[in-house]
Amino acid sequence: MKRIKTDICIIGGGSGGLSIAAGAVQMGAKVILIEGGKMGGDCLNYGCVPSKALIASAKQAYAMSHGANLGVAETDAVVDYAAAKDHVHDVIATIAPVDSVERFEGLGVHVIQEHGRFISETDVQAGDTIITARRFVVATGSGPLVPPIPGLDSVTYYTNENIFDLREKPKHLIIIGGGPIGIEMAQAHRRLGCNVTVIEGAKALGKDDPELAQIVLDTLREEGVNIIEDAQAEKISSKGDTITVHTAKGDFTGSHLLMAVGRKVNTDRLDLDKGGIEHDRRGLKVGDNLRSISNKRVYAAGDVAGGLQFTHVAGYHAGVLIRSMLFGLPSKQRTDHIPWATYTDPELAQVGLTEAQAKEKHGDKVEVVRFEFHHNDRAIAERKTKGLIKVMVLKGRPIGASIVGHQAGELIGMWAMAIANNMKMSAIANTVLPYPTITEVNKRAAGAYFSPRLFENPTVKRVVGLVQRWLP
Repeated sequence: MKRIKTDICIIGGGSGGLSIAAGAVQMGAKVILIEGGKMGGDCLNYGCVPSKALIASAKQAYAMSHGANLGVAETDAVVDYAAAKDHVHDVIATIAPVDSVERFEGLGVHVIQEHGRFISETDVQAGDTIITARRFVVATGSGPLVPPIPGLDSVTYYTNENIFDLREKPKHLIIIGGGPIGIEMAQAHRRLGCNVTVIEGAKALGKDDPELAQIVLDTLREEGVNIIEDAQAEKISSKGDTITVHTAKGDFTGSHLLMAVGRKVNTDRLDLDKGGIEHDRRGLKVGDNLRSISNKRVYAAGDVAGGLQFTHVAGYHAGVLIRSMLFGLPSKQRTDHIPWATYTDPELAQVGLTEAQAKEKHGDKVEVVRFEFHHNDRAIAERKTKGLIKVMVLKGRPIGASIVGHQAGELIGMWAMAIANNMKMSAIANTVLPYPTITEVNKRAAGAYFSPRLFENPTVKRVVGLVQRWLP
């Protein structure tokens, strides 16, 4: 058994772990990174990257049969599902070197390709190596949650971890779960020529603004996706090549089944109790500084920190931890400025409080301004006019923004910046943007906040009248 001492030991080679490792080693810390699976974690191999690559294939197929309003002859796309999956894996392979063992060892990180587990409050074992570290970071991420539905274990089903390896195009894909993953995969597979049924136990896209989410769901239904809400999966059965999901709202039969009901944190292998690390089903119990409340040597980053489960949050956590672990400076996470997006067509994005959350928290003090995409000239030019932005404003500052429409995932960045930096609505209104761009949606939303103050204010009109009367 080998023993190693180091400054920082990171368990998990996903977004958070890799960001901390790269930053820490380049600033002079001794770093050991432990990863028993694929470098790059869930995002690169099973999540963000492959799903967006498949969505790109689906968008191309859809565009070929929907060009008449742009003067382009429509044709039925001939989809090679296996070739689309080749595209997905080529994208992963293109990005993978950035997250590779070779790159990180080149930076000076000691990478151990084994699963790590705590054997005491001060030691982690990985294979035949015991690591003692001044600081440990648990960044093991999350994986698909598979609930114990009766009959599920008797059928072949897919999750985000293996759906991208499927090369036979499903004739009829049944998706259990109407969250972002389920809805993204539903539209992508429908556009690639599959029949698709989504079964959701509550409300599809239930964490987003319901008015905006409905625009996405209506679009999917128009494209032929069957979305069944408030239908808990009670049992699953199979007959020959078909799989049937039984619900109180009826039975739904298809050829393939995708489970997309949520995520569970990856802590089972860690032996956290032996490390004196308090935890629950959401992850490690940490403070705002992401430090374990029970073992001060241990920190968490990403999904296992018990909060929002997004790749960009893990990257954000890395910055918080580097500040505190390397420089000894007080550093705490916040969540009010964290955006997220669902990459359907149209896209759906959110940062800060939704309209309902803002009104519940601040009551009548909140102002909600709206602007619709069909008033944006670039959206009109590209026939991408389905969309809406809402901005929740408190005392002249945005506290939340909800966007559905073309490039919503890009547009939300301006509001994330504004909230992160406590900017006023005037900062957005004063920004000059190139014309014509979709980004003008943001500026027009800010303008909608100031318009009644300027154009419906009798005092303003009196002042302007006086100036016009007496101005030389």
